[in-house]
Amino acid sequence: MGTLVFDADDTLWENNILFIRVVDDFLAWLAHPTLEHAAIRAVLNDVERANAATYGYGSRVFLRNLRECFERLHERPATEAERREIEELAAALVFDRVELMPEVAETLADLGTRHELALLTKGDDAEQRRKLAASGLAGHFGSVHVVREKDLATYLRLTESMAFDPADTWMIGNSPKSDIIPARRAGWNAVFIPHPHTWELEHAALDPADTGVLELPSFTALRKHF
Repeated sequence: MGTLVFDADDTLWENNILFIRVVDDFLAWLAHPTLEHAAIRAVLNDVERANAATYGYGSRVFLRNLRECFERLHERPATEAERREIEELAAALVFDRVELMPEVAETLADLGTRHELALLTKGDDAEQRRKLAASGLAGHFGSVHVVREKDLATYLRLTESMAFDPADTWMIGNSPKSDIIPARRAGWNAVFIPHPHTWELEHAALDPADTGVLELPSFTALRKHF
């Protein structure tokens, strides 16, 4: 019996598309007099990249990112009214429900008859656990791990604390940067399930010659391989 470790956001349920919609509304609301949307998006990417290292991930950090992007573009602090408007734009990011990927529950139930299942997700602890509770999937996992960052140190620490056999452990997710590359560096195998709306800062080039990475077209395809 092997161990299958699952990413959550954009692997088990939709996530980044919600942020994309808010960003689109934010760009339209900004109506910057000289910069096109692509240039504003580049500024927001810079802010997100810097704040991820300092504050982590989640909707509260995202709201901070929007405010800092506004202030950088306008070269002044946001007024109280403007801060309220930005908060209203981000109000859609209330995770009291989630949209599961097709047949996720059925696939997990099937895989759980043959393998140990665990969840590894990064972000705000309370927010990620609230999503998991809303998903109805918690009962499928023998252990749940919410971490600040999914890097090599995280995978090595989890290998030791859970006594995982790296050769018989698979990380399954949509992010090359957080799910695939560090898991492989830790000696795990990995399953890459691409998602069309993976966050830009999670993109990274994978080694096409790496036989320890299995790429699948959908979550349900896991049932044919495991």
